[in-house]
This record gives sequence, C-alpha cells and structure tokens, in this order.
Amino acid sequence: MTGAAAPASRRRWLVMALLFLGILISYMDRGNLAIAAPALMKEFDISPARMGILLSAFFWTYAAAQIPAGFVVDRWGIAYTYGVGLLVWSLASAAVGFATSFWQIAVLRLILGLGEAIAPVASIAYIKRNFGEDEQGLPTAIYIGGALVGPGIGAMIGGALVDPLGWRLLFIVIGLLGCLWVIPWLFVAPRQTAPLPASAEWPAVRVPWGGLLRSPVFWGVTLGAFFYSYYWYFIMSWVPTYLVTVRGFSNTKMGLILGLPLAGTAVTSLAAGAVADWTIRRTGKPPLFVRKCFVAFGFLLGSTIVGLTAVESGSLILPLFAVSMCGMGFGVSNYWALTHLISPERLIGRVLGYQNTIAQLAGVAAPILTGWLVGDQNRFAPAIIIAGLSPLVAAAVLLGWLRTRFLDRFRRSLLL
Repeated sequence: MTGAAAPASRRRWLVMALLFLGILISYMDRGNLAIAAPALMKEFDISPARMGILLSAFFWTYAAAQIPAGFVVDRWGIAYTYGVGLLVWSLASAAVGFATSFWQIAVLRLILGLGEAIAPVASIAYIKRNFGEDEQGLPTAIYIGGALVGPGIGAMIGGALVDPLGWRLLFIVIGLLGCLWVIPWLFVAPRQTAPLPASAEWPAVRVPWGGLLRSPVFWGVTLGAFFYSYYWYFIMSWVPTYLVTVRGFSNTKMGLILGLPLAGTAVTSLAAGAVADWTIRRTGKPPLFVRKCFVAFGFLLGSTIVGLTAVESGSLILPLFAVSMCGMGFGVSNYWALTHLISPERLIGRVLGYQNTIAQLAGVAAPILTGWLVGDQNRFAPAIIIAGLSPLVAAAVLLGWLRTRFLDRFRRSLLL
C-alpha cells in the first residue's frame, strides 16, 4: 500500500465508524416510540388500532423520501446531505418529549421519517463507491450492525429510563445525542467538490420500466426487501408492548429481553459478513451463490419466532428471541450485499432508493396490521405467525429469482 493510499484506507474506516454510529442513532430514535408505547397508550388513552397508526407514521414520509434521497446522494454526495438530515431528525425526536397530544407526536414522527430517509441510501452508496466487491461484506455488516445495535441499546436505555423518569426524557436524551454526532461528521465526511453534472448522470436513469417490471431480479429484491423488513418492523414496533402487556414484564426487563438478542444479532451480522467475504475469496465461489446461501439459512432461523405462540414459560422468551433475531442477523448483512451485486455504481443511490421504498412499505403495513389484529383483546398470536412466515417468503423469492441468467438481463436493462 502506498503512502497516499494508507491514509485514504484508514479514512474510509473512520467514515464507516461514523456511519455505524449514525445508523445506530437513527434506529434508536425511530424505536423510542415503541418502547414508550405502553405508557403513551395509557396517558393519552390510545387504542391498539390508533397506536398502530402512530407507530406507522414515521414510515409514511420515510418511504416516500427514499427515491428523492437516492437522487440527492447521487448528485451531491453524502457529506452535507447526511449531516443536515441527521440534525433534522434528531431535533424532531427530541421534540416528542415535549408533545402534549396524539397529533403533535404524529407530526413529529413524520418529520423524523423525512430526516432519516437519507441515512440508508447514503451509507450503502458510500460502501459501494469505496470498497471492492469481495470486501463489501464487512463494511455492510458494520452498517447493518448499527441498525441492529441501535434498537437494542435503545430498548435497554429506554426500559431503564421509562419506569423511574417517564417516557419524555427518553426522547430528549436520544435526540440531543444525534445533534452531537454532527460535529465529528463535518470534519471527516467524504467531500464531493461539485455537484455531478446532470448530463453525466441523469440519462442513465431512463430505465425501461416495462422490461424491468418483468425482471425476476427486480421482484426478487423488492419483494425480498418487503417481507424481510416486515419481520423487523413487527419486532421494533409491537414486541415491547407484547412483552409488557401480554407477558407481564416490567419496562426494564422488557428492555433486556429485547436488547440482548438485538446486540447478539449485531455480532452475528458482523461475523456472517466477514465469513462470507472470506468464503468468496478462499473458494472462488460466485458472490451471488455464497450470499444467497447465508441469507437463506439466516432467514430460516428467523422464522422460529412463531414459537412464541406455543411457549408459556417466561424463561424461554429470551432464548427464543435470541435464536430468531441472531438468525436474521446471519442473513441480513449478506442480503444487503446482494444489492451491491445488482446495482451499477453510478446509480447505486437510486437503485437503493427504489428498493428501500418497497422495504419501508412493510414499516407502514406491519404496525397498522398488527394493531388491528391485536385489538382490545391483546390477541398477538396471528400477528406473530405472519411475522414468522415473512422471512421464509423473503428467502424463497431471493433464491428463486436472483439467478445469474436473470441478473445478466437485469444489468443490461440498467444500461451497464
């Protein structure tokens, strides 16, 4: 490695560290409402159906802004766009701590979703542009690790704060934490000296949608994203309420039962990403084949969450969550690495924007559908079964429709 290359290589890992923290904070912010949900439902007399709408509100703007966020990242880079986005969502999150009505919380959650939309697109775009194909598993796992550690830390901190201090302080503390992140980001963020000329980038976006919609690869990645995400958004939105109201755990114990498996999921995700990279380099097997194997095995383990409907002993809840969530972690870093394989570098932001829009529709659907299924009787079993089946559907479409011959045609449709 040359003298010039070494600092550049070190700098990209410093940027990855901040991207890890940024996505961690974003998932803490979006997950705070689920931690506070039992207290909020009691204080504001909110029914499960209305709480489902409130938990879903974040994803309305988050999903709608994914494609515009992709254009912004491709055109202007991530330095200032990510910094502004994080500052906006952090202030919105902190302001929830001062809300006095259902509708004030709903509006602030809409703003939170708008600000956070830049985070996944910017993070994955940076990995695509700064890491080779055979080394993307580890940085992708680092990014995914932040998404998994964030809710875990948020659950443990939130559970510990809500009982003695109330739910409002939770939003204020985490929101201000995000504001502090912006300071180091402005010093180390990668600069794009000038906007990319529209003539250089935008013609390639004229995708032949008729042919694209007939592509198995398109449906594999989009439906896979939806069903994989449904599982997580059920976990993040309603499991805290399930543990408190159905299982009878305190907020503190709920935070531990949810937070510890999520922390383990982050470790599993990092390990699976690194092992998949090593397997590709060591064996010479196609990256598509290797990563699909990791995804299928992990998502199969994820489906074991349906066991909650049969388990009565509270002592078995934590091990069951650990197996299910860590299994999903085993697959998730390699799932997002598959996105790198199908996307041209100059269009990575927009391709991710389209894919992530579909994924976030699961965030709209899961809280609302679960709230409707739960109803006033706290009937969680149907919602748990649907969440458990969703990773199996995701694995099936990815295995069936992400094939080499389909991938070649898909790449040609994107003018590669």
